[in-house]
Amino acid sequence: MKRLFGTLMLLLIVATSYGKGPKYIFFFIGDGMGPSHVLGTELYLGELQGVIGRPQKLCFTQFPETALVTTFSATNGVTDSAASGTALSTGTKTFNAAIGVDCDSLPVYSIATDLAKKGMAIGVATTVPINHATPAAFYAHNISRHNYDSIAPWIFTAGYDFYAGGDAKGSKETFEMVQKRAAKEGYAIARGYKDYLSKADDAEKMMLFQKEYSTELPYAINRKADDLTLAQITAAGIDFLEEKSKKGFFMMIEGGKIDYAAHNDDGATVFQEVIDFNAAIEEAYEFYKKHKNETLIIVTADHETGGLVLGYSGEYKLNLKALESQKVSVERMIEILKDEKETTWGRIEELVKENIGVALRKKHNADEKVTVDNSLASEIAYNAIYDLNRKALLSWASGNHSGTYVPLYAIGKGAEEFDGVIDNTDIMKIIKKLKGIK
Repeated sequence: MKRLFGTLMLLLIVATSYGKGPKYIFFFIGDGMGPSHVLGTELYLGELQGVIGRPQKLCFTQFPETALVTTFSATNGVTDSAASGTALSTGTKTFNAAIGVDCDSLPVYSIATDLAKKGMAIGVATTVPINHATPAAFYAHNISRHNYDSIAPWIFTAGYDFYAGGDAKGSKETFEMVQKRAAKEGYAIARGYKDYLSKADDAEKMMLFQKEYSTELPYAINRKADDLTLAQITAAGIDFLEEKSKKGFFMMIEGGKIDYAAHNDDGATVFQEVIDFNAAIEEAYEFYKKHKNETLIIVTADHETGGLVLGYSGEYKLNLKALESQKVSVERMIEILKDEKETTWGRIEELVKENIGVALRKKHNADEKVTVDNSLASEIAYNAIYDLNRKALLSWASGNHSGTYVPLYAIGKGAEEFDGVIDNTDIMKIIKKLKGIK
């Protein structure tokens, strides 16, 4: 009888626990990350090992629950990051460029706002400006994502516990406002991961940025040893938020520069950004393994960028290993060339081969003098990236967003709710259902 009573009590405790929904929620958004960005990364890693296939799967592609997500906005078949960010954060469709408002320009509120009211600690993190479209959709309300100066103050209106990523974009006055209001409203500002570790214990709230002022983190392919990473941001967020509330936390983490690289049709940089995004997800997964019955991890994208196609020629094959020769992003290649100013075509050829791994399209006398301005540097760098992509047998439909499905992967408490073909607005509806929010 005692054994039966004990079993019933255990079942009651488990049922009660599950009825409350996940205590810890990670919401990862790979900006611009479509199916080909993900599969291409895994096939690239396979080719580096001399294998055709997926011998080295990304952490999140092994999650047990998957879905396809539609991304169109209320007014456009192809969304922008503001409308999709609003759909993902609030469950409401809106017009392109809108942040946290509906089609009538009236405020709609994010899941982060709802969960904060329930006493959960909240974190918003990204690799791009903290007031950029996707992160801003979780705290701000504005008819245009481009109104950076008027979006930034919403950081403090929302008053979340943890913000991280690039410094706020906008005017000098906006940067100064963030610094002053942060100090006034109880935020410690950490510059780099080591600085975070030294300040975290005494901080009421936290802002974590790059060591030196920057509105974005560097691409993984360009990273230096002391640069802040998304994995470090995720680890810091877990560390900080777990201590803030006994009711758990919600953390949105955006891999924002997948999109940037895809706008440039820069295959190698895209794949490195997806690998870097995966490293951040691995931090959350390690936390999940310790709190399996309380944690939900969702990984998806706001839209696809570039119309990436894995394959180009009629040979029906890929040569992704060729991308290994690229050492810098196309933007960094432009900077390297511009730094030369007055140089020779021989020197330019040398720099392109060293950093991208291809020859110049046009043959020049190696000793011929040349003045490198922005236009010439851009032409050379983008041509080199294009030629390397062709060598790898990658092709791109455009340098812009597409309207294709994006993937979703989930693991943990409530993950089974994500299944089939769903709309981006359904993700927040499911989370609200799990948390008992109407």
